Amino acid sequence: MKRKPAAPVFKPYTMAQPQLLPPSLDELIEPNHLVRVVNAAIDQLDVSPLLAQYKGGGTSSYHPQMLLKVLVYAYCSKIYSSRRIAAALRENIHFMWLSGGNRPDFRTINDFRGQRMQGVIDEVFAEVLTYLVEAGYVQLEHYFVDGTKIAADANQHKVVWAKRTARYQQRVREQIGELLRQIEQVNADEQAEYGDADLEERGPAGGGQLDSGQLRERIEQLNERLRERQLSKPEAQAADRALKQLATDCLPRLEKYEQQTETLAGRSGYAKTDPDASCMRLKEDRATEKAWPKPAYNVQLGTEGQFIVGFSVHDQAGDTGCLIPHLEQVRQNTGGRLPQHVVADAAYGSEENYAYLDQQGVGNYLKYNTFYQDTHHYRNPDILRAHQFRAEHFAYDAATDTFSCPAGQPLHFQYTTRYTSANGYLSDRRVYQCFACADCPLRSQCTRAKGNRQIRISFRLLAYRQQARDNLTSPAGERLRAARSVEVETVFGHLKQNMGFRRFHLRGRAKVKTEWGLVSIAHNLKKVAAA
Repeated sequence: MKRKPAAPVFKPYTMAQPQLLPPSLDELIEPNHLVRVVNAAIDQLDVSPLLAQYKGGGTSSYHPQMLLKVLVYAYCSKIYSSRRIAAALRENIHFMWLSGGNRPDFRTINDFRGQRMQGVIDEVFAEVLTYLVEAGYVQLEHYFVDGTKIAADANQHKVVWAKRTARYQQRVREQIGELLRQIEQVNADEQAEYGDADLEERGPAGGGQLDSGQLRERIEQLNERLRERQLSKPEAQAADRALKQLATDCLPRLEKYEQQTETLAGRSGYAKTDPDASCMRLKEDRATEKAWPKPAYNVQLGTEGQFIVGFSVHDQAGDTGCLIPHLEQVRQNTGGRLPQHVVADAAYGSEENYAYLDQQGVGNYLKYNTFYQDTHHYRNPDILRAHQFRAEHFAYDAATDTFSCPAGQPLHFQYTTRYTSANGYLSDRRVYQCFACADCPLRSQCTRAKGNRQIRISFRLLAYRQQARDNLTSPAGERLRAARSVEVETVFGHLKQNMGFRRFHLRGRAKVKTEWGLVSIAHNLKKVAAA
């Protein structure tokens, strides 16, 4: 006899089932959940700098400690939008438990993140760092530093470029000069006033350019002079047209370009929607042939044990000039203490950075641009021949203060040049020149210059490079070099790939720094939870 199939069995499902004792949110959260780690860590922090951001009296405010917990946990959960955070406070039991049932709206969250946290992010991060040191996660022994570019919250198609600004400014100056000449032509006393001198649009005698303030004064002077003179109607109309064009067209344009030049401050370009963001090439765009620089920030991180020990935000694309400001920020966050050793790639190996580490008594483990060539043993004869023509490989005779090239010809000292870095560091380069290059059989391999071969040497830099090479090739240095690639690079990969943080959500360098600090705190607490 064939049996009937058994009927399916389901667990009870009653949506409107009342409960005599509703469960507490605390009962629904696992004991070792990340939200508990965030809560416990921030409870141990001194939030007095945050409390100082609030004035006494008035209506009640959401507690800053609660808002800080919500923000940090949101960044741990890859939620960066203030509206999404506000939605999570209404829908997610972890956020509900962390906020104690408070439901601040997105404006309150955004104001807290962009305004209240802006001036105290360093103090908050310093408290988190102190917590990591006391818990034994960080010892400030080996400090691995590197930088990456993060896209700004700015329109990449609305950019002010330095080259275009300079070109447009030159055009408007030429137009101003032509209009001033036209106006001066109607003055019969022009030759008596100027003689053989040029007009004011050429600027002062020292060769300076006419700026917007000088142009405004010039327009007023010309108006006054033309009113005093008895001009024919055609002359007066021509002068009036030229003056009107100067005042309503050229002057505003000149002021605009001067303002853009001031905002550029030596940068190649900036975004109109976030003037603090500079135009940089992003790593993810390198595979794209037609990729152009985009508004971004250069962010620096220092790690130990893959915990973020220091962070900073910069508007310059190169990493070289960022190291000293970054380490000064670390010193501030650690109460005046610097790491024992700093390990970085060749982008940081400058004389300025070496001198700073030497003055601070910090171990020098910075590569320089030719470190690989100096430590790698090549078998290719073409590469070996090319290396012998590098200036630092020329033999030096201290008694005669001369270098010898591969052809055996001496290079004599000529003069000393001085360079000033963006941070104000002064360095000297001694210039040596060979005077027997014309008929040298090795000339084509030695130099491409039309004249004789010149080299620029800094003996101080060579000594620092030798020190770095000795440190990096020692057994301890080899271990640190191997560790660097899995230290800070891994952290960048986690932030960009796992946490999905590839673009800032706030505008302005101060707010961007606040957001990068929140990302760093979130990363550290996630590491604590996983430990």
